[in-house]
Amino acid sequence: MDVQLWVWIVTLTVMTTFLLIDIVVIARRPHKPSMAEAARHLAFFVGSAILFGLGIGLISGWDYGIQFYAGWLTEYSLSIDNLFVFIIIMAKFGVPEKYQQTALMVGIVIALILRGIFIALGATLINQFSFMFYLFGAFLIYTAIKLGKEGLEDDDDDEFEENGLLKFVERRFSATTSWEFGTRLFGRVDGKKVATPMLITILALGTTDLMFALDSIPAIFGLTKEPFIVLTANIFALMGLRQLYFLIGGLLERLVYLSLGLSVLLAFIGVKLILHALHENQLSFINGGQPLHVPVISTGVSLGAIVLILGVTTVLSLLKTGRENAAA
Repeated sequence: MDVQLWVWIVTLTVMTTFLLIDIVVIARRPHKPSMAEAARHLAFFVGSAILFGLGIGLISGWDYGIQFYAGWLTEYSLSIDNLFVFIIIMAKFGVPEKYQQTALMVGIVIALILRGIFIALGATLINQFSFMFYLFGAFLIYTAIKLGKEGLEDDDDDEFEENGLLKFVERRFSATTSWEFGTRLFGRVDGKKVATPMLITILALGTTDLMFALDSIPAIFGLTKEPFIVLTANIFALMGLRQLYFLIGGLLERLVYLSLGLSVLLAFIGVKLILHALHENQLSFINGGQPLHVPVISTGVSLGAIVLILGVTTVLSLLKTGRENAAA
């Protein structure tokens, strides 16, 4: 895929502008968005992603357009799983509803920057070392098994454990639990500089998303090797995440099979990666360093499988919770 420098610049400039507008608007008027407001914004971002994919298909070819849609849907579905943890984080730190948009927005910006670094690193590794497809594939299958076990265990433990970075910040700046400082990141209590709950919440959201990126970045590289598609698919998935948080908070609790569905999705992409690696094998200890004649899963089949897996997962989840509610 031949992407000119000016296309990169224009695309990133437009997306950055939308993010800055969001940040300025939220900073000037912190509030909990209404359902109508969240729905309008979400429809805008989803519609923009659909149009963007159409643009890629018309300009660069429909194979690339399908790659974008497959990558965007995968990243979006994995991001929805993030929302469960985001809700737990918001509850743990007692974030007032009017400040939740700010926390999510800044956390998403941090996540975009970190994912951009991950994407650049992943693209470099893939271009330099073909065996990375084996490692990515094996890692996704391992993650799928782990996620599937968690889904079958049906663990209702809603505890969030602070990571090392959060504990360091709290020790370094003597964090306060009071929200008297609003959206400020630092304040002073008795003349001493302290970290506010907003700073801790933002760091928790950003670093948590970074851990999820360890799964999502290899997953999308299993669907496309184009850095432009990988980056834009991630941006579109994260840009609509804030609105989705407020719009379907109640629906998330009904997606009881989401973890199982995502485990199947990650396992599928992991197998696809390993088959691709075998098809282009260069490792001397496998078939003497020669490619193997194995089936290769096309992009169109991948997109169909992703839609089917997510659709079945959603339908079965809603049917199960519907039956349980009716029985109750």
